[in-house]
Amino acid sequence: MRRIAGGFDVDSCVYVFQKIVKAGDKDLDGQLDFEEFVHYLRDHEKKLRLVFKSLDKKNDGRIDSQEIMQSLRDLGVHISEEQAEKILKSMDKNGTMTIDWNEWRDYHLLHPADNIPEIILYWKHSTIFDVGESLMVPDEFTAEEKKTGMWWRHLVAGGGAGAVSRTCTAPLDRLKVLMQVHASRSNTMGIAGGFAQMIREGGVRSLWRGNGINVLKIAPESAIKFMAYEQIKRLIGSNQETLGILERLVAGSLAGAIAQSSIYPMEVLKTRLALGRTGQYSGIMDCAKHIFKKEGLTAFYKGYIPNVLGIIPYAGIDLAVYETLKNWWLQRFATDSADPGVFVLLACGTMSSTCGQLASYPLALVRTRMQAQASQEGSPQMTMTGLFRHIVRTEGAIGLYRGLTPNFMKVIPAVSISYVVYENLKITLGVQSR
Repeated sequence: MRRIAGGFDVDSCVYVFQKIVKAGDKDLDGQLDFEEFVHYLRDHEKKLRLVFKSLDKKNDGRIDSQEIMQSLRDLGVHISEEQAEKILKSMDKNGTMTIDWNEWRDYHLLHPADNIPEIILYWKHSTIFDVGESLMVPDEFTAEEKKTGMWWRHLVAGGGAGAVSRTCTAPLDRLKVLMQVHASRSNTMGIAGGFAQMIREGGVRSLWRGNGINVLKIAPESAIKFMAYEQIKRLIGSNQETLGILERLVAGSLAGAIAQSSIYPMEVLKTRLALGRTGQYSGIMDCAKHIFKKEGLTAFYKGYIPNVLGIIPYAGIDLAVYETLKNWWLQRFATDSADPGVFVLLACGTMSSTCGQLASYPLALVRTRMQAQASQEGSPQMTMTGLFRHIVRTEGAIGLYRGLTPNFMKVIPAVSISYVVYENLKITLGVQSR
C-alpha cells in the first residue's frame, strides 16, 4: 500500500480530499478555489468548537477520559475508561492524556462533516412539530440514537405530540376544509360565520368531526416514512451519518410519497367525514363502506396526484428555509453550544412550515376538492388540470387560497402544543435531553 509522510495511505488521503471538495464546493463546479477553501475551514472550525465546548464539562479548556465517558453516556452509549483513554491517545500529541483545543482542531479539521451529531440532536423539527400536514422531510438521527433505540422513542413522542396538537386545532382544520370546498365569490365564508354554521348544524362536538381518522393515521404514516427514508438513504449509497441538503430532499420526498400512497385512503375518509352532515355516517368504517359501495375502490385515491405533487414544493421549501435559518443562527449566535433554545427552535419551525404550506397550498386545495367531488350532488367530476382552470376562471387566483386564514391560524398553536407535549413525553419515555 502506498504511504506518504505521517503514515497515511494515498487512497485514504484522496478520499479525504474528495470529501473536502464536496463539502466546500459552493458553486458546484467540481473544484475548490482558495476562497471556498477558506470558507470551508472557518465553517468547519466553528462546528468543531461547538462540539469541543459541549464535551468540556469542566470548562477548563481540556477534555479528559471522564468527560468523554459522560458525553457518550448522555447519548445512551456506555464505554469503559480504557476505551475512553484509547480515544484520547489517538488525538493526544503531548502525552498528557487530555486534549486541548489545538489538538482537537488539528485532528478533526480535515475530516469534513455535513452535520455534526450535536447539531442533529438539538435541531430536529419534523419529529417535534406537527402542523397537520405530514409532508416534511424526516429528521436525521445520530448513529448513537439508532444503536440505543432512542430513535423510536423520539418517533413515539412525536406521534403523541401530533395527536394532542391535531386534536386541539381540529376545529380550525375542519373550518379550513369547509372553506376549501364550499367558499366562493357568491358564498363568502368567514371565520366566525364558519364556526357558527358548524355549531348550528351539529353542535360543539361537530367541530371535531374527522379528527379521529386524522389522529389514527399518524402512527402508520410516521413509521412507513421513517423506514422508507432509511432504505432510500442506503440505495443512494451515502456512507455518511447524515445526507446533504439535496440528497435529503430527494430521499425525504420519495419517503413521503411512499407513506402518503400507503395511507391515502385515510386522507379521503378524513375529508369526507369533515364535510359530512350530522348523522350521515355512524363512524369511520361506515363512511368507508358507504364510499366503497357507491363509488368503488378508486374513490379512495381521488386527489392522489396533486397530493403527491404537493410534497416537492412543501418539503423543499420547508427544508431550505429551516436549514437557512439554522445555519444563519449557528454562524451568528452559536458560541458555546449548538442548542438554539425553545424560542429560536419554535420560530424557525413555524417560519419554515408556513413557507412550505404557502407554496403547496393550491395543490392541497385542488386535492381536497377532488376528494369531495362525489359527495357534492350535481358536482361535475373534474381532473386536476380541469379543476385548476375552473377555479382560476370562476374565482381568480385567490380561489386557489380559500381557507388559508384558518390554516395559518393553527400553525403557531399547533407548533407550540406539539413541542410542549413532545418534551414531556420524552421525559416519560426516558429520552435524555442534553
